[in-house]
Amino acid sequence: MLSKHTDSATVRVMNAIATNRIVPLYNYEILAEYDEVLHRKNFHFEEERIRNTLAAIQQKGVAVNSTTPTKELLPDKSDVVFYEVVMEKRDENAYLVTGNLKHFPHKTFIVTPAEMLQIVAEAEEKEG
Repeated sequence: MLSKHTDSATVRVMNAIATNRIVPLYNYEILAEYDEVLHRKNFHFEEERIRNTLAAIQQKGVAVNSTTPTKELLPDKSDVVFYEVVMEKRDENAYLVTGNLKHFPHKTFIVTPAEMLQIVAEAEEKEG
């Protein structure tokens, strides 16, 4: 939503979600975090756009109840929920996609949007 470039990695990840090439994981704490961030005055997003984005995540995604607290200490406590949700689905090859790698431990399943697109492309190539 922040990028003005339709070919940016983040826009392409959102497009991959819209076309079911990537399935987002979420829980209600994550949706609340997205809702709060997208409503920040400095972004100036229209309410309808925010609602549509959150609805798309719920429609295209999988709700995950993280039951196992992480032992990882993260610099930003609000990032813990993202890590815990991914850890619940790691056995299903889940990835945490972020533009802030420094906020998370160095793990192969924590990737940038560009890296996620490469992972998807490689998986599709193997299937095709």
